[in-house]
Amino acid sequence: MRLPTGERTTRLPALAVRLPSPSAESWDWQLSAACRDADPTVFFHPDNERGEPRASRVRAAKRICLRCPVRARCLNYALEAYERHGIWGGYTEEERRTLQRMRDMGRSPDSSSPGSDDCGRTLRSSAGRAHNTIQ
Repeated sequence: MRLPTGERTTRLPALAVRLPSPSAESWDWQLSAACRDADPTVFFHPDNERGEPRASRVRAAKRICLRCPVRARCLNYALEAYERHGIWGGYTEEERRTLQRMRDMGRSPDSSSPGSDDCGRTLRSSAGRAHNTIQ
């Protein structure tokens, strides 16, 4: 960003992230979250976790999210803050990226709530092509 000569300049970060305001009302929903007393490692994957261990951990996290009374607020927070890590509101990082792209484009996904059978779901674009499936 170039400013006119004589004006003070500051370096801007490469990626500006909008975080929700730091008021107590903005965060009170976390007090009711089902994950509040859960092991946080269920929601955040270790480096190089792949295959069945990852799928099993994701299913366990989504089971917790399914019974959460503030799941929608959690997901909205993650989308608004562009949260890059962990499972928030029952959605993985990849699923949230798909939701965010659709939200940024003004579209809504075909399915926007976690499945109750196997705690997984497929997000589809308006063309009907599967983006991500967790079973």
